[in-house]
Amino acid sequence: MRAIADAGSLTKAATALGLAQPALSTQLKRIERVLGGALFERGRHGVRATPLGELVLERARIVLPAVSDLQRDAVRFARGAAGAEGPRFRLGGTHGPLLGALVDRLAARHPCAAVTTHTSWSEREIAAAVTEGRLDYALIGTCGSSTPPEGDRLAWREIATDPVFVMLPTGHRLASRDRVDLADLAGAAWADVPGDGCFADCFHAACARAGFTPARVYETDTASCVHLVQVGRAVGLCRATFPDTAGLVTRPLAGDPLVWRHLIGWHPDTPAALTAPSVLAQARAAHAEAAARSRSYAAWRASGLP
Repeated sequence: MRAIADAGSLTKAATALGLAQPALSTQLKRIERVLGGALFERGRHGVRATPLGELVLERARIVLPAVSDLQRDAVRFARGAAGAEGPRFRLGGTHGPLLGALVDRLAARHPCAAVTTHTSWSEREIAAAVTEGRLDYALIGTCGSSTPPEGDRLAWREIATDPVFVMLPTGHRLASRDRVDLADLAGAAWADVPGDGCFADCFHAACARAGFTPARVYETDTASCVHLVQVGRAVGLCRATFPDTAGLVTRPLAGDPLVWRHLIGWHPDTPAALTAPSVLAQARAAHAEAAARSRSYAAWRASGLP
């Protein structure tokens, strides 16, 4: 019915639905018999809904989304319940330092559990997979206090909040500083991992406040970001817990103009909610370990300065 009303013509609606026009007419007549009256009036300019048709269309606008939600929730719950016979941790994460550490901790504490991973640069993709029941947990980050994706469907908890650091090659003129002013990097090319949140906009806004526009930004995977920094092609943006790596140093930006929140999310109506407190605790422990291993992070924390 909605297709017919939107198209204004049985022929156009049939084409849009991939049906033959007689088949669509037969379906419409069957519905009209069930509902007890004509739903559309036919005229020279196509079809239009009758008063009964308007009533049915109005109710359908309410009922059909609810039916779709019910079907999606049922599929998600069935997928979640399929693992009820034993522990299962299906983790989705963006490119960052915590996913591997969380896998290690869960595998050590649940040696008989199935622990699987899926990575993507897209926070929205990972959150949608949890909503649809294809993943149990989403391990992502958001810029500052921005709202995570699927915020009305998933339960999100904060693991930690960190400043964003800059990666410099060891021979860079600013590598010896404890903190780096963003304005001192005005002429640099930049390397960063892509995402579909607001981080890119926030970075450009921070640069504008520092009085410049980035000359070039390479959005690529983590390994390529590291390489571009090591060879002096770019300076990089990274989480504060980024591990010490040969050929580069990480330094906090003066004033901490960019902030990154590590989050973990799950659907509250699936079995994953039962193990969520333990998984959250392991994620926080993984972050604490990563922070302790980073000399730059420890120095930033000890300074107590913004």
